[in-house]
Amino acid sequence: MTRSTIELVPDAADRRIARYAAAAIALTVAEAAIPMPLPGVKPGLANIVTLVVLARYGWGEACWVSLLRVLAGSLLLGQFLAPGFFLSLSGAVASLAVLGLAARLPSAWFGPVSMSLLASFAHIAGQILVARLWLVPHDGVFYLVPFFALAALVFGLGNGLLAAHILENGANNEN
Repeated sequence: MTRSTIELVPDAADRRIARYAAAAIALTVAEAAIPMPLPGVKPGLANIVTLVVLARYGWGEACWVSLLRVLAGSLLLGQFLAPGFFLSLSGAVASLAVLGLAARLPSAWFGPVSMSLLASFAHIAGQILVARLWLVPHDGVFYLVPFFALAALVFGLGNGLLAAHILENGANNEN
């Protein structure tokens, strides 16, 4: 009986994704300690990392960073496979889908701020859809839409401005 070993050799992109995912995970864990007035409303600071990766390295790497953040963040916070995990995952998938489409728009008109706003509203829409279809099977959940939309506007704008600042003034990261 012979044993074979599969050796995975990380390349520069793998290391880069790991660094950015680690930063996003750290922001997710730190954000979990911030008390918020409305349950489920968070600033989404880790999305700044996703926006920077999207602008610098493209949608594929942004997907890896975002999905690794959701998975590892839920494991670290003890929410893996809990409703919060599925809400976070649905928001991430919806925002990544919108970012994938929006990345094809003219960059002269659509930068980090508009991308952040689009992703923020998509994130909220994905979460509300899952909440309505699975967790709260009642149309009363839609009464929360104005509050979540306001949060998406405020935090999406703030995160987009921070991402734009990092992209303009931040050091160009090596591979």
